[in-house]
This record gives sequence, structure tokens and C-alpha cells, in this order.
Amino acid sequence: MIPVILSGGSGTRLWPLSRALKPKQFISIHGDLSLFQATLDRIKNLSTEGESLSPPIIVCNEDHRFIVAEQSRSLDIKPQKILLEPTARNTAPAIAAATLAALEDGDDPILLVLAADHVISDINAFKASLALARVEVNKGRIVTFGVVPTKPETGYGYIRTQMHTAEGVAHVEAFVEKPDLETAQSYLAQGNYFWNSGMFMFRASVMKSELERLSPDIIVAAELSLSNAAHDHDFTRLNQVDFVNAPNVSIDYAVMEKTNIASVVILNSSWSDLGAWDSVWEAGLKDENENCIQGDVLLQGVTNSYVHSSHRLVTVLGISDVVVVETSDAILVTTKENSQDVKKIVSELTKNNRVESASHREVYRPWGKYDSVDQGHRYQVKRITVKPGHKLSVQLHHHRAEHWIVVSGTANVQIGDKQVLLSENQSTYIPIGVVHSLENPGRIPLELIEVQSGSYLGEDDIVRFEDRYGRLELV
Repeated sequence: MIPVILSGGSGTRLWPLSRALKPKQFISIHGDLSLFQATLDRIKNLSTEGESLSPPIIVCNEDHRFIVAEQSRSLDIKPQKILLEPTARNTAPAIAAATLAALEDGDDPILLVLAADHVISDINAFKASLALARVEVNKGRIVTFGVVPTKPETGYGYIRTQMHTAEGVAHVEAFVEKPDLETAQSYLAQGNYFWNSGMFMFRASVMKSELERLSPDIIVAAELSLSNAAHDHDFTRLNQVDFVNAPNVSIDYAVMEKTNIASVVILNSSWSDLGAWDSVWEAGLKDENENCIQGDVLLQGVTNSYVHSSHRLVTVLGISDVVVVETSDAILVTTKENSQDVKKIVSELTKNNRVESASHREVYRPWGKYDSVDQGHRYQVKRITVKPGHKLSVQLHHHRAEHWIVVSGTANVQIGDKQVLLSENQSTYIPIGVVHSLENPGRIPLELIEVQSGSYLGEDDIVRFEDRYGRLELV
């Protein structure tokens, strides 16, 4: 069985912690691991307990490919394939591409499709559900996992069955869109409605056959995008021209709502996709006042609240049922009741071209990271960290000059046809338009301060001549 991890979400309702360039699945929101790493760890543990899972296939956004590779490596997991979506086209094209990739070696494996941002607390219940699902899959059926609802949730879709039990397997009667509160309450009372988890298990050939029968335009686009893909180090870049021809639809709409071989297996475990801050509060550990806190937080007279501090002391006094989230460049204050609407803030930021909608002050690159410490008219200051043995691309800038000061470590710097080795407290200057590069030849991280000056300081003022990471864009 091959796990397929879908990691293309943007997580806008968990802003300001979740941003477009580092969305919620790559952030440590629930525990020490990121949600993506927790998903990898979950399947890794299953493999060691007799489930015999192969290395995963991961489908992700091109912008996130180095985060995926690094967070996988940190858990000593090497994915068998990392498929890069050139544009977001929902779950159906992603699952179609992964299905075809799994069939490339000539085998016909069982695929277990998981989202990268789910929290499942009861691993034994999860294992029991996988065992039931495998039986159904061996009968030629496509399995979706339904979660026993614990409240009238309006943020999830539902699966309707004829079954009124919290255990077992049933045929799917219908998939139901996210309901209003009154409808969700009726679903809970009826007992035969389950939350649609977005997890699936199926034989690869069966899903391919159903896609060909029910949504042929999706499977054709996926086949072409895979056959015309470019292979870049550990990544498979699906062909953009072919992939965008796939309809932007979910696998529920493309297959599950139309097929006559869909089964639902009940997952009787605490489960959440951490879709909004109220869900994070609900899934988190709480104190005696039902507050969930992260970081340097001081509360007085506060109840039923979620307060997160990333960089400084956050104090809250005399209010309840609120969400307060602090990062280095933004603060969110809302009520739990309104936490589903945080995406409206993100839309407004995007409309106004605010960088806070897409990226944090600290940005990760394959060679390390940089932190935008300060900026103003015609200048910007960054703290740059380069991992041992890594190198930035050979590049030039048309509109800015750069001054580098080494804080710690050793820098091998190329400026035009000149090469210089810099150590602590030494500095150098790169004029506008001069080809340059930066490498850490040492065994400890290289830290330096970069002062940029010029008429335009955007990240897109860059011309690359060579890059060991095969980057075709500016990331």
C-alpha cells in the first residue's frame, strides 16, 4: 500500500500563522511536528507495526517543494515521488496524477490518500479503519472515511449512509455540502450522517478506470501532464500546459458522487482538519479555564480562548471566547465565533498587494532562510542563514546593491571574476549589475547581515545564471 499525501492547501483561515508560501500544513500548530510531518510520522509508525506501507507519493505546490523535501528529510523519510502541481486544480486532478504515477512501475498498488493537515488522535482506531477499508478495496470498491460527528459542525461536508452505528462499513448514499447550523443539528440527531474526512483508499487500477468512465477529461489531462513532465532532482514537475486543462473539481464531484462502488468506513476517533482557529482551540490542550495557549502568554480573567505568541509577550485581560495570534509582522484578534471569516482578511490583504498575505518575515529557501529585519525608503536589511555546504544561485540585480557582513561562520563569495573568503566581522560590497554568489563551505551555519540599497528592492529583481537546486522561478 502506498500513501498519497495531498499537500496543496493554502490554509487562509489560519492566518497570520498560515501564509501562502508556508501554509498551515508546514507549521507546528498541534504539537512539536508540523501537520505535514505528523502525517508522515503517522504512516511511518503504521509501517513499523505491520501495515507494510511503501514510501509515500506527495503532491504539492511548486512553491512548497523545498519545504516538503526538508521536512521529509528531517524525519528520515524519502518519498518515492514528489509531484509538483503547476497550478491548483483541486483534489481530482491531484489524485489522478498520483494514481497514474503509482501505476508507472507496472504494479497495481492500493493507494491510501491522506490530507497533509489532519489531526487524528486515536491511532488504534485509525488502524482498525484501515483494516476494514482494505477488505472493501480487495472487493474492488473505492473507500472514503467518514468521521463520527461530535457536534453540529458547519465547516465540514457530510456523507449520508443507511447505517446508524459508529462502527463498520456501509455503501455511500450521498455526499452533502457544508450545512447551516439547523441542518447540521438534524444530521447529528439522525445518526446516519458522518463528517467527510477527505481520506480515501482504493486500488490504483480501479480509480483509473472510474476516472476514465466518469471524468475522462481529468484522467486525459493527468496522463499528458505526467508523460510530458520534467524531472528536476527529487521532483516531478507536471506539465503546466496539460495540467491546466483538467477541470478544477474535487474527487467527490468527479468520481465519488457518481460511482456505484463507493463505500464509507467509519473512523471512530477524534479528528480535525484544523480548518479555523476555533478548531485549533478545540483540538488543543486546555488549562482549568478552558484556555489553549502557545508561547509567552499571560492571561487574567480570560476563559474559553486561544492565544498564540510567536515572538513576544502577549497579555489578555478580562475577555472570553477570543482568538489572539501574534507573529513577527501581524496580529489577529477575533472571536472564536468569527474565526471562519479570517479568510476575508486575507482576501483584503491580497487585494491591497500586502506581502503579509503570502509570506512571513522569515522566509525559507533550499539553502537556508532569511529574515527581513527592517526596511524603508530605498533600503532593506535582512539576516541571512546559509546551511553548511549550501550555495545561493549565481545571480545579479538590476536595481539594488548589497553589502554583506558576516556574523558567524565562513562565506565563500564570488563578485564578478573575483573570489574571496570572509569570516566573522568581515564584509564585502556587491554593486548593482555585478554577477555574484554566496556559499557556505564550512561545517556550521553561516549567518550574515545583508543591507540592500536601491530604487527597487523586490524579490523579483534577480537574474539567475546557475543554480544547484534547479529553480526555474524565483523561489
